[in-house]
Amino acid sequence: MLMKHPDVSQQTRTDAGLAAELRMAVGRLARRLRAQRPDSSLSLGQGAVLFALARHGQMTPGGLAEYEKVQPPSMTRVISALEERGLVRRMKHPDDRRQQLVELTDEGALLVHQDQERREAWLTLRLAELTPAEKTTLRKAAQILGRLSQS
Repeated sequence: MLMKHPDVSQQTRTDAGLAAELRMAVGRLARRLRAQRPDSSLSLGQGAVLFALARHGQMTPGGLAEYEKVQPPSMTRVISALEERGLVRRMKHPDDRRQQLVELTDEGALLVHQDQERREAWLTLRLAELTPAEKTTLRKAAQILGRLSQS
């Protein structure tokens, strides 16, 4: 006996169905946005560190690891790779000489800016295709997705 597959509207009535639909939609959108990156040679982790530093300013390697939810040794490797490319620099912490701070270089800040401009330009074009009601829904969804991403 063949099982009849429930339609998509039935699937999204459950939390599991909504989770699957969101995962697929967010994944597709993330891939489309990644395709707009000006420097595709950066790993996702390296890009995340650059954006975190652009957003929050100087951070310790431990603070970056905690923020990005990775182990400190992994963060050390990411920072070293970015430092080799001249995108970040390390310096002594002014209050605790045992600590280091990591910050963007001018080249790193420029790369983040170019990345943001390209992705936002692409997304702005896509948003222009939507109705005002759809844009209102997306504004609410963006806030909710932001909360989900921090949990």
